[in-house]
Amino acid sequence: MAEHVPAKGRVLVVGAGGGLELKALAEQHQGWFFDGVDPSSDMLALARETTTSFVDRIALHHGDVGAAPDGPYNGAVCLLVFHHLSLEERIHTLHGIRKLLRPGSPFVLAHVSFPRIEPDRLLWIDRHIKFGATTELDAETQDAARQGMKDRLFILSPAEEEACLHDAEFTGITQFYHAFSFRGWVAYT
Repeated sequence: MAEHVPAKGRVLVVGAGGGLELKALAEQHQGWFFDGVDPSSDMLALARETTTSFVDRIALHHGDVGAAPDGPYNGAVCLLVFHHLSLEERIHTLHGIRKLLRPGSPFVLAHVSFPRIEPDRLLWIDRHIKFGATTELDAETQDAARQGMKDRLFILSPAEEEACLHDAEFTGITQFYHAFSFRGWVAYT
């Protein structure tokens, strides 16, 4: 993002969550201004606490991307959100972000992505669970985690993720990050 966002740039953070990425970005880029959106009131309350040192540069808004103030923004970030969104919500969000960005602006997207075809899908779910566990999990806990991922997460393959970005008319789509089941892309308007 720093390659394209100007020194006094304006950045949209979709899925502001607890505010950790807002805080990190504000610390690293002293001239940037941020709008963070999140549908959870509880998470926004936590984000307010986390970002109190930057209240002059960070505004928080309750809701999805539609709650963001009008652009244009110089860049946008969405981290660890899309695997919680249905395909319809994901497409709506991508189009909403694209509409708010200046031409040529970067969009950074990172979340869980792996193949959806069995048996690969189940193998990646099991790997994800074991990778994230700090201790050895008993069979019952592993089964509950596996079922939770199957029921509550909407995980697309990397090729499907890139197709969604293309469909929303993003260009220059590049996967720049891959750590186990987490992947990150940068795309441009």
